[in-house]
Amino acid sequence: MIRYNKYQMKGEKSPLKGLWYARPVIEETFEIEKLARHMANHNTPYSAGVIKGVLADMVACIKELILDGKNVKLDDLAIFSVGIVSKKGAQSAAEFSLANNVKGLKLRARATGDLSNAKINLDGQMKEASAYNVDDGGNGGGGNSGGNDGDQGENPLG
Repeated sequence: MIRYNKYQMKGEKSPLKGLWYARPVIEETFEIEKLARHMANHNTPYSAGVIKGVLADMVACIKELILDGKNVKLDDLAIFSVGIVSKKGAQSAAEFSLANNVKGLKLRARATGDLSNAKINLDGQMKEASAYNVDDGGNGGGGNSGGNDGDQGENPLG
């Protein structure tokens, strides 16, 4: 069950200012060690320690490969790759430079297989985390606090 809170866009310059959207409530984050313990409890002959070691090595290898310009596909999860964040476009190829036109790199993850966006939309269920109280000025009851999901500046329309 995906729980959500309602929030109102507040950015002064945003064309979305004043509009209301849903933001998922993230109640817990599983780091590698906790994920390994969770996996070990699923009738596997491997201990949490062995699983943690394999997962840690997998993360290191994925990082190495994407920084070498390769994509890494984990079937039914995601394709991991590196993306380039642009500052602005150049008027010509001759005028293009990394310093003037590239802001940096970012990690990209695209759903694949059984975890496609279409499948998530079919299988996922949503429920409001807590009722929004119109009288509280947006500071509680699921208002625009939004938690620590880090996407405060993200376009809610995708």
